[in-house]
This record gives sequence, C-alpha cells and structure tokens, in this order.
Amino acid sequence: MAEWLTHVLLAYATFRILSWYVEWLDSQWISVGMVGAILPDLSRLNLVISSDIISYFIGSEFDWFGIHTAGGIILLSGIGALLFRDALEQQKAFIMLLSGSISHILVDLPQRYADGKMILDMYAFPLPLPRPVTPGWYVTPDRWVVLVAFVTAIVVFFADQHRKSVK
Repeated sequence: MAEWLTHVLLAYATFRILSWYVEWLDSQWISVGMVGAILPDLSRLNLVISSDIISYFIGSEFDWFGIHTAGGIILLSGIGALLFRDALEQQKAFIMLLSGSISHILVDLPQRYADGKMILDMYAFPLPLPRPVTPGWYVTPDRWVVLVAFVTAIVVFFADQHRKSVK
C-alpha cells in the first residue's frame, strides 16, 4: 500500500508543477495522471486471480506481469482513454494515464534488486534493452520513500496555494 501511495503522491507533485506551465493541466487531469501512476501495479492482481486461472478461461498463455511493461501501460492507457467523452478529452486522458504510468516506472528503476541491476529490460519488453547497474537507493518496503513522497507533495501543494494567492 505504501508503494501505491508513493507513486500517487509523486505523480501529484510532478503534475501539479507541470500545471504551472501547461494551461489545460488542471486538477481533473492531474487526478487522471495520478490514476495512471498505479496502472502498472495492476499486475498485482495476480495476488487475487492467478494467471493460470485466466489462461484456463481464455485458452491461451497469460501473465499479469505484461501490465507492468511498456506495452501493458500503453494498452491500459488507451483503454482508459476510451472512457472519456470526446476525442480531445481522450487524447488528454491518454497522455495523462501514460505519463502517470511512466512516472511509476521511473520511480521503480533505482530500486535495489538482488542481482544489482535495473529491471529495465522487463519494463521495455519486448524491446531488448540492457540491464544497467541500479543505484540501489531503496527497496519497496522502505518507509522513508513514502515519507519523501509525502513531504514533496505537501511542499508542492503549499507552493501551488501560494502561487494562486499571489495571482
């Protein structure tokens, strides 16, 4: 749960700062970007419904991890964008869902892994990318990561409020 919170808070901070420069990026679209930040972790549905069960019902191989790849987030962003009313809103929704998902992937890259390398190749599947050495800044259960995300979001929130009051 803390990992989802981290991704959502960092997406909020990122998109709120971008809203200072992009005119159409208002609270509605920031919220859509925040939803996009958790799309890659829909792969965790494997904790509830096994990939084997899905494979059995569809009659083909299936793996939830496909959601946590570039192709998966593009597909989910496209499906999510179809829920919006017109073409312009669909384009904005796609951009925000995909941007939120990309922010998720970028936050995950410097994690510490057992072999000391980034899982960049898994995110970019099916593209054959190398696995560079990770800086290993944190592991998923580290609590300080969510604390940094929370403080960042609070600082950006108050900076945004100050900007609005000055205008």
